[in-house]
Amino acid sequence: MRIPLASVMLALLTATAPAAAKPVHPCASQAAQQALKLLKFQSDEDDRAEVFKDRVKSIGTIKALRGNGRFDVIEVPGAIYKTDYRMRLIYAQIPGQCVLMGQEVLEESDPY
Repeated sequence: MRIPLASVMLALLTATAPAAAKPVHPCASQAAQQALKLLKFQSDEDDRAEVFKDRVKSIGTIKALRGNGRFDVIEVPGAIYKTDYRMRLIYAQIPGQCVLMGQEVLEESDPY
């Protein structure tokens, strides 16, 4: 019995369909707001500072400095005029709360 190639291809495409998008972190909206504040602070309140809320993503966890807990890390891209930045905001894993524990801002450039 021969199986038509089209049937095999359809079965493979169906089996390898992309997985559902990752759920949005509950603190993503607050992280975007905080990232904008951080970027404006970094630039002496430059009005051209902006964050890209549609590109906010959770990038994993890091170990807490004390104890056995872990923190969630949310990455928020942004820009000021022609310079791009990456902000990472670190939140405690407390259900129902967004407790900011740390933040960093890094310019996306090659100084070398």
